[in-house]
Amino acid sequence: MGLCYGKNISVAEDQNTQTPPCTSVAINGDDGGVHVNVKNTPAQAQGQSYSPWPSPYPQGINSPLPVGVSPSPARSGRNTPRRFFRRPFPPPSPAKHIKAALAKRHGPPKPKEGTIPEEGSEVERSLDKSFGYAKNFLVKYELGKEVGRGHFGHTCSAKAKKGEFKGQQVAVKIISKAKMTTAISIEDVRREVKILKALSGHKNLVKFHDACEDAQNVYIVMELCEGGELLDRILSRGGRYTEEDAKVIVVQILSVVAFCHLQGVVHRDLKPENFLFTNRDEDAPMRLIDFGLSDFIRPDERLNDIVGSAYYVAPEVLHRSYSLEADIWSVGVITYILLCGSRPFWARTESGIFRAVLRADPNFEDSPWPSVSAEAKDFLKRFLNKDHRKRMTAAQALSHPWLRDENRSVPLDILIYKLVKAYVRATPFKRAALKSLSKALTEDELVYLEAQFKLLEPNRDGRVSADNFRMALMRNLTDAMKESRVPEILNAMEPLSYKKMDFEEFCAAAISTYQLEALEGWEQIASTGFEYFEMEGNRVISVEELAREMNLGPTAYSILSDWIRNSDGKLSFLGYTKFLHGVTIRSSNTRHQ
Repeated sequence: MGLCYGKNISVAEDQNTQTPPCTSVAINGDDGGVHVNVKNTPAQAQGQSYSPWPSPYPQGINSPLPVGVSPSPARSGRNTPRRFFRRPFPPPSPAKHIKAALAKRHGPPKPKEGTIPEEGSEVERSLDKSFGYAKNFLVKYELGKEVGRGHFGHTCSAKAKKGEFKGQQVAVKIISKAKMTTAISIEDVRREVKILKALSGHKNLVKFHDACEDAQNVYIVMELCEGGELLDRILSRGGRYTEEDAKVIVVQILSVVAFCHLQGVVHRDLKPENFLFTNRDEDAPMRLIDFGLSDFIRPDERLNDIVGSAYYVAPEVLHRSYSLEADIWSVGVITYILLCGSRPFWARTESGIFRAVLRADPNFEDSPWPSVSAEAKDFLKRFLNKDHRKRMTAAQALSHPWLRDENRSVPLDILIYKLVKAYVRATPFKRAALKSLSKALTEDELVYLEAQFKLLEPNRDGRVSADNFRMALMRNLTDAMKESRVPEILNAMEPLSYKKMDFEEFCAAAISTYQLEALEGWEQIASTGFEYFEMEGNRVISVEELAREMNLGPTAYSILSDWIRNSDGKLSFLGYTKFLHGVTIRSSNTRHQ
């Protein structure tokens, strides 16, 4: 099997530049600054001058995965132990602003050797490192061997000596309080426990058991997964999965991601290393782990902190404005690796990887892609779209033809609530345009909408109201959903309290023009939709009225005038598609990056 790499742009790199390890970067801007958390996966060259990444295979045999991916034992939230290598691997060399932010997030560097450190800086002494967790960890648990090591601490197996899990083996993530040198790092730990506790219960999410602390450490007690990482399974299969086997993995990933997103939680570090199998069986279920970089996000909120692992980070994260769609991009990268054994975006340095993510297109031409199904490639292209608005959601992906299974239920999609909220507050003219477009939808798109409508449990008359949306959301309610204030989206849907919506109108309300634009058949859908609009909704409209419809000022008049036909004063086909798109003056004059 030949390797396939993404068609990356030509990146000029210094030949003497040290390649960084696989890096997780977390940059938070809550206080207006930039903060970074870098998680390293050490590696070293093994007889190949063109790359310093290791290969787990004998001399002369190419690794089935791209350079830099190496197997490692099962672990929870940690990286390959440094003791496996002859000498410590150098730290990564990110951009200067990231280096500066690292100190801000984790505190000042340690004093040089030979100096006598002070008892503790004034800043550290002022930090409250009391979490309010139980302080009887050693009474309840007997620590076993170390199974992983990360930036803040390490993970050990343990045996519960009393309590609900008495006699059971568990995993304990031990986070050193000495390394919590900033308020941000303390809040990271507090939030990780809160998210784990709130979300625990999904079949593909690691089970949270307990949280304890003492003067030295915080202990997060979780389910012990002994089946190894997804990354190791990929390697054991020679670098790639068959399509059928890949589907089993991707469905599990999408199921837990859809659950997290409905609750208003974005993981921000999805990668094969963070999916563990419960045991060594071939069909063992997976668990998503390591919520150390995760965060709560309100329905209309955009985050701006750069978070994730370099190979899996979404373009909009690097642009510092993103939401739940960033996780979808990461799932797309994982799926690409599963199907061909290579990363879609690759470069020798971290900055080169970021440039490839921003500018390069994945390769779907080299082996094995000619033998991969058209449905699988369409699935990936709708995940790895650089415009986050055009990506499928996790719930939509489970309805995609590549994964569709009538015997598997589709989860409720928070996107439905966002779109319906916008629809009920739209003008009659905009709703007429959306209704005409919905009549041109393909069968594949209708499958997803039918599943979502069914989850709302329509009344006997086949229609839904605000109460149906509220009850569907409440059936999935967790503390995480309350924390991210997802239920507040129902307040914006108040107009539905005075009317009911049948399936036809629901389709109009729940479609995304951006997502439809990503389909190969978009031109036909738009053309058919415009024909319905001409018959039922198109009317004479002035430039001034059209500007008000789109919430634009007089400066937009010159552009909007091109959308109205001179012959009858109605929207042209161009105007119809632009009106649906919701283009603004800025986006109409600049190319979307």
